[in-house]
Amino acid sequence: MPTQPSANSRVALFGVQVDPLRMPAAVARVWEWIGQAQGTCRFVVTPNIDHVVLLQENSGLRAAYEHAALVLADGWPVVTASRWLGKPLPERVTGSDLVPNVFAQATANKPLSVYLLGALPGVAERAAEKIQARWPHVKVVGWYSPPLGFEKNACENEQILERIAAVAPDLLVLGLGAPKQELWINAHREQVQAKVALCVGATIDFLAGERRRAPGWMQRLGLEWFYRLAGEPRRLLSRYARDAWIFPQLVWREWRTPSRA
Repeated sequence: MPTQPSANSRVALFGVQVDPLRMPAAVARVWEWIGQAQGTCRFVVTPNIDHVVLLQENSGLRAAYEHAALVLADGWPVVTASRWLGKPLPERVTGSDLVPNVFAQATANKPLSVYLLGALPGVAERAAEKIQARWPHVKVVGWYSPPLGFEKNACENEQILERIAAVAPDLLVLGLGAPKQELWINAHREQVQAKVALCVGATIDFLAGERRRAPGWMQRLGLEWFYRLAGEPRRLLSRYARDAWIFPQLVWREWRTPSRA
């Protein structure tokens, strides 16, 4: 039984090996791993433009991507660039969509236990209530909002690992933000007592109703970035400006590399 996609099936883009999967196949892969015996925690990452830019200079993030069991393109610009470059990815698979799609497959005969790690205090608890109301066969067995800088505190990390181990969830939902969540799960993947971990940014906030995603029409038109920027201009403007400057250069460099064909 396969444990992760063959390297030959992946698409090489911007120094990252991306899995060319549509949402149903990605959900099926996660559930395949959930059904297997406990081992090293497999984790899923979802690169967007910001991740691609960070990967160019962050060796720790590149290492996390190399160890990821699934790499799914989150951003429309990444998918669009893949098509321009002759390495087409079939569709965008966002972490915020992946989580509810995985939840939706839980049944009375196939229940799902989940641990939520991330978001501000109180948010994950509200998310847990809404998850269990919407998906009755999903049981949130724990949640925790770690303090700022926890990733540098060995004692705090040990306590987090103990919290997770005490309930041994099928699925760990990581909402710590990038690149923190990817670096953390890569560093602790052999100690995390969960079958699969999903690195999904603000998804816990969305599930709690703390933040709202862009309307569906904006998502379909690739304008979710504009919706987010309008809502959080101070936090996102400098990041988006940097990405808008660097990403086209990366596309041009990818176009010029002889291996693109």
